[in-house]
Amino acid sequence: MAIALVTGASGFVGSHVVPELVAGGHRVVALVRDRASGDAVMARLDADQRRSVELRTGDPVAGAGLAEALIGVDATVHLVAIARDRDDGKSLARVNVGGTVRMLEAARQAGVTRFIHVGALGVKDDPELHYASSKAKAEAAVRASGLDWTVLKPSLLWGPRDGFFNIVADLVRTSPIVVPVPGSGKSRFQPLAVADLAICVRMSLEDPSTIGRAIELGGPRYWTYREITREVLAGMRRGRRIVRLPVPIIGAVARTAEAVRLPFPVASDQLRQLRLDNVGPLDGCYRAFGFVPRSMEGQLWYLQAKKRDQDPATAKRPAPGATAA
Repeated sequence: MAIALVTGASGFVGSHVVPELVAGGHRVVALVRDRASGDAVMARLDADQRRSVELRTGDPVAGAGLAEALIGVDATVHLVAIARDRDDGKSLARVNVGGTVRMLEAARQAGVTRFIHVGALGVKDDPELHYASSKAKAEAAVRASGLDWTVLKPSLLWGPRDGFFNIVADLVRTSPIVVPVPGSGKSRFQPLAVADLAICVRMSLEDPSTIGRAIELGGPRYWTYREITREVLAGMRRGRRIVRLPVPIIGAVARTAEAVRLPFPVASDQLRQLRLDNVGPLDGCYRAFGFVPRSMEGQLWYLQAKKRDQDPATAKRPAPGATAA
């Protein structure tokens, strides 16, 4: 049994990692920024699971409360990150890079040498790609930390409250007849279930052979953006015509929306990222952890509800096969 500090415990990935670690017999110190975040963590757990979870307050981005949070901890699981660029990469750098660097330094000072970091597949330090650059810089800091690190690099993650697939679902909701796909729609992805990423986190904690490794993780097949859009439509039980829309046109709308701070489902930085495939080896999970990740086909039914209603802490999810209104 290990005692693992989980940053970002109240977030999308954290909501799966925390119960997976508990199910593996570990104890979790859930790092949260405030009481509301702590309440959300506990609301997603049953009574037995809560007995293995302790809430501590801290903020890796601000560097607050980290020394106290790490007392008595065996390992750090760092999940804090944001994906959306709203200010020309400044917030991405502050959270994704700065938060990681502060967490690494706090772990070193506390003598907590085991550090598991969730990065991202297919990123590189390109100043034109703000998200990818921030994640690449964070990974480089982890590699150079001198700690017993493992970096897990997943492709797109699917599951209730996810980011990417809910963005596509929001596009479907805003257009009653057609749904656009940027450019050719042939950009490739390798979606991974967030529940399978949580298993990889737990197994990394338990397996010292993962120390010093950056492990690419994806699902059992490659998907194009167009194929993903079809699968989202199937999950939502909606009918739409899929049309190709030039990236410059969508990008212009996205940039205008960002400039005046109007909501728009896709960020301009995310559109730039589409020029790179987001795929790795199809057997990455099996080679590293000995299991085949689950398939996404037929599993996006949760998109029948809006993202805010997919949270088990606040709302019931629609049952598989339920018909959307």
